[in-house]
Amino acid sequence: MIKIEEIMTYGWEEAIRGMRNPMNSWDKSDSHYGCYMGHDEPPHDCSYCPDICGAYNSNYLIGPKDHELMMKLGNAGNDHAKFLRMITVYMDITAPLYWWKEFDTYKVGTVANSCSTMHKIHAKEFELDDFSCEHLIDFSWNRLYDTIKHLNYYREKYIETKNKEDWWQMIQLLPSSYNQKRTVQLNYAVLKNMYHSRKNHKLDEWHDFCKMIEELPYSELITGERA
Repeated sequence: MIKIEEIMTYGWEEAIRGMRNPMNSWDKSDSHYGCYMGHDEPPHDCSYCPDICGAYNSNYLIGPKDHELMMKLGNAGNDHAKFLRMITVYMDITAPLYWWKEFDTYKVGTVANSCSTMHKIHAKEFELDDFSCEHLIDFSWNRLYDTIKHLNYYREKYIETKNKEDWWQMIQLLPSSYNQKRTVQLNYAVLKNMYHSRKNHKLDEWHDFCKMIEELPYSELITGERA
């Protein structure tokens, strides 16, 4: 399983300004701040609909000319699509350790702060919901259940004795299906690399991750498919 929350994107105005620097074509930019409720012609006062679209300056709307250039540069290769690195994305991801192991191959353009298994593995009792086990058959599920019982046994011992030997039992017995939460920072360039490398992966988690990418603002800059 994978859970993706608190998704935010930043840097659209700056990315477009930088994209137009090589040709000094800032005067051709047609993007502006607005809202997503059809009030896209400035000036517009969105104060009457704050619960729907928020303040007027809350969203940056990409104009047709800027969008055409972004798609053209994006399809021309990484050297021409450097502006994608300036579009920053934050999100909270909860996923099993076996998925994080593959995520960690993407070192450039990613930053992550994770919940610590080293320091907080004993903070709460282990439960079935702490693990990705939706594909386990009965026999395997029983083995996981036994493992959880063992983990909780050594957790209680460690809390009582603070014996590092008991701590080691938890650390080295912990299955790779254990779910860990991380807050990650990425950008559209690294997401483009992930999307095209992983969209046909055998893991369900990668399929769900790529579906999330397809729902990002102007995701066609990543997928290459026009909305």
